[in-house]
Parts: sequence; C-alpha cells; structure tokens
Amino acid sequence: MRAALLQITASDDPAGNLRMLLPMLQEAAEGGAELVLTPEVTNCVSASRTHQQGVLRQEGEDTTLAGLRDAASALGIWLLIGSLAVKSEPPEERFANRSFLIDPSGNIAARYDKMHMFDVQVTETETYRESAGFAPGDRAVTAPTPFGMLGLSVCYDVRFPYLYRALAQAGAQILTVPAAFSPATGPGHWEPLLRARAIETGSYVLAPAQTGEHPAQRGRARRTYGHSMAVSPWGEVLVDAGTEPGVVFVDLDPAQVQKARSQVPSLEHDRVFSGPA
Repeated sequence: MRAALLQITASDDPAGNLRMLLPMLQEAAEGGAELVLTPEVTNCVSASRTHQQGVLRQEGEDTTLAGLRDAASALGIWLLIGSLAVKSEPPEERFANRSFLIDPSGNIAARYDKMHMFDVQVTETETYRESAGFAPGDRAVTAPTPFGMLGLSVCYDVRFPYLYRALAQAGAQILTVPAAFSPATGPGHWEPLLRARAIETGSYVLAPAQTGEHPAQRGRARRTYGHSMAVSPWGEVLVDAGTEPGVVFVDLDPAQVQKARSQVPSLEHDRVFSGPA
C-alpha cells in the first residue's frame, strides 16, 4: 500500500489553505497513494484566539472539511486530515483539535480529538497554553481500513507512550501522528519519539507535519519544525521530508508489522505490578 504525507506551511486563512491543499491531493493520488495524510491544524495555524474565533466554524459548517471530503470522493482515496481546529458544541467554549479519517466515498469514517494539550514553556520566549483555547478529548480511536487498522493521535500525544500501546493492543497497525511540532524541541525529540513509538508497538508510524514560518493576518507568526516522517515497525526511518513543503510517498507492507511483532512480542508481555509507594 502506498501512502502520501503532505508537508505544508499553512497560514491563518482557511480558504487559502484549502486552495493550497487541493492540487497536493491531486499529486498524491496521481502518484498512486491510497492513503493521504495532512498535518495538524490543516485549516488554520494561528496564535491569536481572537482570529480563531472569527474564522473557525463548527464541524458541520467547516468549509475545509467539506472541501476535503469532496476531494477524497473525487479522487477515490482514504484521507487522514491530521486535524482541523473547529468550534466545539456549546456549552464548551474552547475549540477542538480534531482529526478526521475520510473514506473514498467522502464519508467521515472516524474522528479523534487530541487528548494531550501542549501546555509548555520550551524556551524563555516560547510558551504555549493549548488548553486555554482547546478542550482535550478523552477517547482513544482506532479505525479499520482495507490496508490495516489505523490508530489516531495528534502531535503532543507522541510523548505519552501508553496511548500508542493501547492503540496497538486494540489492533492498530499504522499509527498516525500529524503535527505542528515546535522548532525548539524538534531537532532533539521529533525523530527519537516517532521511532520509539514504532519500536515499542511494532507499528508503522506516519507523521505529516507543518513546516516553516506561517503567515499570520493577526497575532505573531508561528514557526514549525517540518520533517514529515514515516517509520517502519522495526524503527527505521523510511521517509524524512526535510523542511520544504511538498508531497512525499512511502510504500507500506502489512507483513512487516506481523514480522516485527513476532520477533519482539512485547505487546503480549504486560505484567501487573504494585508500587512505587
């Protein structure tokens, strides 16, 4: 099975981002991809809650979601929309950071709301409080496809290995980690974390990423690390997209998941233990 990872530099203009994505989806489909993946916050990268409040919509009214569903149907592809920032249903006032799996008929096959919020101070000048604007999800999600079971996650989730163990033990063979990763932590952490999640679970890891400096109509411009990556179930980096926007392809073999898990069957070796005190 061939997958395509879309690496993009999204702005804070949802309409402009959709126009950018459509020809990339066409390129991916023409390149033989059956599964196409976009990064976190595909529709809007913004550090301004005021701007987000003005341009974001609830899921049923989101034009990016509608446009990407139409594109998936027209191209006959499975599409993992890494995530969209959408307004939550009342009474929740915060947004949702929601991943969508779209089937080749344009239907929503699965939804996942990012569970772990990026509340960190990575440098003296770079601070994030994602939970101030986004409500965390509370449910892990797997989704069957013709090429294997997917386990969904988003960006900061990658630092919490128990989530991926639960997904793999529930049958996931391909773990998706769409991201808008910080350039402060990316050089040291991005690749090791992705490889660790693959090795621990004997799964493919597919991680499409935002990259570069993101144009902003309002508020400060964000920067992201790039390096969209695909990792094999044995922990080998199969694809590293570097820092330029574009489409990269990777061929996946489900037999490699079975092989890795038979060689190191650690998913079957959990122990009940007590402590620490």
